[in-house]
Amino acid sequence: MDMRITPLTPQALGALAQKRLQQAAANGEAVSGPGFSDAFKNALQSVSKAQNEASRLQNEVQMGNRNVSLEETMLAMQKSQIGFQAALNVRNRMVQAYSDVMNMQV
Repeated sequence: MDMRITPLTPQALGALAQKRLQQAAANGEAVSGPGFSDAFKNALQSVSKAQNEASRLQNEVQMGNRNVSLEETMLAMQKSQIGFQAALNVRNRMVQAYSDVMNMQV
């Protein structure tokens, strides 16, 4: 018997969540709001946007655009760095929890 666990892509997670919501609605169960995967996806998207904005501001400062201040650029860089570190810590804790569950004896 094949006991490997395959990783889920964001598309597969979305499809599973949609299927679960449809099943719950068909069975008359209470349908909850967005789950952890949706919240994590939104957080990753906001981190990505912050990183893109920081990169854009860096390019503008390097090109000599006087409408973009160095302080604004440094602040955007720090915000994106803090967001990335937070997302990385969440990911690390998720991997550790997964490892702990997989190492449990049944």
